[in-house]
Amino acid sequence: MAQRRRAPGGELALCALLAIALSAAMPLLAATPSALLLQTVQQARAIAALGLLLLAAVRLLWPSGRVMTYLLTLLALAAGLLWLSVPPALGEVQAGNGFWLGCVAFGLMGLLTVHRCAHLDGPRLEAQSAAVVLGLWVLLFWQLGVTALGVPKVILPAPLWVLQSLGEHATTLTHDAMQTLVREALAGWLIGCGLGFVVALAIDRHAFLQRGLLPIASMTSAVPLVGVAPIAVMWFGFGWESKAAVVALMTFFPMLVSTLAGLRAAGRLEVELMQTYAASHHQTLWLLKLPAAVPQMITALKINATLALIGAIVAEFFGSPTVGLGFRISTEAARMNMGLVWAAITVASVTGSVAYAALAFLERRVAFWHPSVRSVV
Repeated sequence: MAQRRRAPGGELALCALLAIALSAAMPLLAATPSALLLQTVQQARAIAALGLLLLAAVRLLWPSGRVMTYLLTLLALAAGLLWLSVPPALGEVQAGNGFWLGCVAFGLMGLLTVHRCAHLDGPRLEAQSAAVVLGLWVLLFWQLGVTALGVPKVILPAPLWVLQSLGEHATTLTHDAMQTLVREALAGWLIGCGLGFVVALAIDRHAFLQRGLLPIASMTSAVPLVGVAPIAVMWFGFGWESKAAVVALMTFFPMLVSTLAGLRAAGRLEVELMQTYAASHHQTLWLLKLPAAVPQMITALKINATLALIGAIVAEFFGSPTVGLGFRISTEAARMNMGLVWAAITVASVTGSVAYAALAFLERRVAFWHPSVRSVV
């Protein structure tokens, strides 16, 4: 059930601010006193947006459940979309002031809707609705600020323009994503994590290897990426193999350290108990140490998922075929085609977030018994 917490002070302040914005936006109406109808579509949208927001603010004065909270949020976001079409200055100082006061009112409404969604009790998906609502408000104000202030597209493009570029270059970005994510990032991630896991097992089995392998592994992790990428291109060529090698080098050490720490997380008493029952090393490893190392291993996989994507994109800056997200970003930035640049960045960001979320979901299913997982709301 939803927690019906009220913030009457903030809601009353929102209503008062909206009243001020409405009074300041009166020049949005007909310019002459004798005119009774709105003269432009933008004027009508301005009044409609403020009216919807005022309706949502009045509704906030009463407690609401889960369904009403979602309807209230949708109503406020719909008003925000209408407000996007209103210019920041309509030839009148009062109209400009009304526009910015309305923006402040929308900001306050955004905080209140996020607050309402954050206090909803229910399934995990509903518990994360506040993050989704906050993201929508951020995109809305990003679009509003860039449009109202006239920010050049080269400096910061509007979200709608980036979305348009995504649609126009969907085929190109799909091929780039397949090259960077599947052939380079995924291959390097599997190789690096696999090698780190195997070396950790070897060090756990033979303790003397720790004195020789760990310093070397630590040294490889300290090598800068911009120094490794050109060397990898010289060794493996301009294909995906050189990028996968860079990714494997980046993901090897985190997996090694995390797996080794997880294998040693098993208590000494548990290990001695396995020895008392005459368990072999492989039985102790399979039944005790590996289950104890699962949370740390999945944590390393999550960290390496983002590192692999970053490494593959940066490696493409130092020589790649005519495909790939890093290649697309570097070449289109040189052409000042910032719409496609931001579209490629968006694809990389969304893909990395999805990969991290998938591994987090796997962690909740596999390591549900661990306190770090059980404590997550």
